Amino acid sequence: MRAREPDAIGDVERDGASLHWEVFGTGETTVALLPTWSIIPSRFWKAQVASLARRYRIVTFDGRGTGMSSKPVGSEAYSHFEFADDIGAVFDATDTARAVLVALSCGATWGIQFAADHPERVEGLVTICPATPLTPGHMERAIFPFDAELETTDGWAKYNSHYWQEDYRDFAEFFFAQMFHEPHSTKQIEDCVAWSQEIPPSVLIDATRGQQACQLESFRSVCARVAAPVLVIHGDEDRIRPHSSGVALAELTGGQLVTIGGGGHGPQGRDPIVVNRLIEQFVDTVRPTRRPASPPRTWVRAARRPKRALYISSPIGLGHALRDATIADELRKLHPDLQIDWLAQHPVTKVLEGRGEHVHPASAFLANESAHVEEEAGEHDLHAFQAIREMDEILVNNFMVFDDLVRDEHYDVVIGDEAWDVDYFLHENPERKHFEFAWMTDFVGWLPMPDGGAREAAIAADYNAEMIEQRARYRRLRDRSIFIGDPDDIVPDAFGEHLPGIRDWTTANFEFSGYVTGFDPADFVDHEALRAELGYHADERVCVVTVGGSGVGGDLVRRVVEAVPAARRLVPELRFVVVVGPRIDPRSFPRCDGVDYHSYVPDLYRHLAACDLAIVQGGLTTCMELTANRRPFIYVPLQHHFEQNFHVHHRLQRYGAGRRVDYQDAADPDVLAAAIVAELGRTVDYLPVDPRGAARAAASIAELL
Repeated sequence: MRAREPDAIGDVERDGASLHWEVFGTGETTVALLPTWSIIPSRFWKAQVASLARRYRIVTFDGRGTGMSSKPVGSEAYSHFEFADDIGAVFDATDTARAVLVALSCGATWGIQFAADHPERVEGLVTICPATPLTPGHMERAIFPFDAELETTDGWAKYNSHYWQEDYRDFAEFFFAQMFHEPHSTKQIEDCVAWSQEIPPSVLIDATRGQQACQLESFRSVCARVAAPVLVIHGDEDRIRPHSSGVALAELTGGQLVTIGGGGHGPQGRDPIVVNRLIEQFVDTVRPTRRPASPPRTWVRAARRPKRALYISSPIGLGHALRDATIADELRKLHPDLQIDWLAQHPVTKVLEGRGEHVHPASAFLANESAHVEEEAGEHDLHAFQAIREMDEILVNNFMVFDDLVRDEHYDVVIGDEAWDVDYFLHENPERKHFEFAWMTDFVGWLPMPDGGAREAAIAADYNAEMIEQRARYRRLRDRSIFIGDPDDIVPDAFGEHLPGIRDWTTANFEFSGYVTGFDPADFVDHEALRAELGYHADERVCVVTVGGSGVGGDLVRRVVEAVPAARRLVPELRFVVVVGPRIDPRSFPRCDGVDYHSYVPDLYRHLAACDLAIVQGGLTTCMELTANRRPFIYVPLQHHFEQNFHVHHRLQRYGAGRRVDYQDAADPDVLAAAIVAELGRTVDYLPVDPRGAARAAASIAELL
């Protein structure tokens, strides 16, 4: 799922070529994100579009030869003059009179040509790792002629028209590994390789020959004609185009040069936060936004400022909301004057608003992670690790929202409950931290699924290694690292080959609060009184079916409903209370005797405490609520969901809680009905769950205040 969908799309014809464009946002200033070399479409700007579109009007288009634009034949169709004229055609089609241009690599040549020829339409130009003919390229590339038949295919010999016809994918994998040579760049490489496979090698050959026609002396004169302000961003370890190319362009245009130390050729993907901020700063310098007069302001002396906390609660599942609200209540007991704002998304906001919590208005700018998870899910199947990886542009956008908020407003402490975007990008951009930061999680370690093979194992280990390295380098960034559980709840696995054990590393790097239930099980000792209060009759057996708040549980609900007739034949007094969550329409399920559907039930944990049996997904919160209340339950982990299949399963085994049924085993209604009847009202012998977890977590965080 995209972090933001376009507000307008269209196609424009120019000299027989069709160009597909998109427009995002309605800001006063237009920023045009230009295409680059015809090996990838405009999606390579995905980490920029959503966050910039909150402030500006953004125009993108697929360059000729890529994406949804046409793919003309012949190198003359791919000269820098053609690409420059395409910019003008897209401007006309999108009613863009003037814009700030942003270009990567080859796109810098086209942007410079357009800026020189049409100064009245260009307010400024940002070039990222410009691939221009101003300086010689890397020698290791120059020794291999593009159109010669070579005796080797090693290294840069792969940059060859003949080899592209033989093994284009191998070239793409090599090229993008050079473009993103920074450690832990697997996702950026993977994206670009996939996009490149949409481009026929013959098109890329034509585009490369067209690009090579741009000559040094003539281009120097073009640079001299650029009147608009110029910003050059270039990595000093760029393996595609040398840093000297950026230096030369800045000198010839009188532009500003920003060097990314240790950076490669794709900082818009690998270092998106710093690139986004540099673009914003440049745009606001060359095109100051006209704003209404600011209201009167009051600056409060530091000693007189109220204590404020920003609480970020993971939206993937409703369980985080209850435990976080409970920790917030405990914090207020320790600091009654504490003001808490929440940066949160649906469905978490539904829980918070129901409890009277203040959801910050900036939450409206967050891209919804639950919707992304639903889009990634299959039939009771969610490859959670891959879903997180595919959420990269959403995480960039959401961190930018967070970063704007903590820049503009004062917070003493930021509390992040599995706020992956905040934790990751603070470690990547440590200079952006100016508050106390408490990080909480109930699992540590990305684990590969067995059917993912060696590739998935290697990628998961790489993600774990990056996290370990970040923590070793910047321990100061987390002022508290709190594991919601106990050391024995941690899986006994290793982070990966040649990496430490997860339990040993976590024990050394976290403090442990114990589990946070959000309630005290002692409040529900009088089971019959609770049932009567909730409207359950003494002569009925109650099975609560709940599938969380992320909207991926519909398939499990259908399987349970299919088993209802068989189960009720065996136990006629059996009643099913099915809670599908606020993101699923209860009307989408068949009507059935003995089944009540609900979209959302406040204080669902009370109904779970009152039931005779529960059927749930393998999410930790619901399973641990049932464990704490000592109720029998069946849990059905989502297929390919590493957390539910490994981390949660391990913890439940430790507590001796629940009966695991895999989804494929629940396909037969009679088999599932038999399991329901067998577990119904079973006397359990679980380990007790300490109810003081929220108080412990709050006490630790309170020390930061």
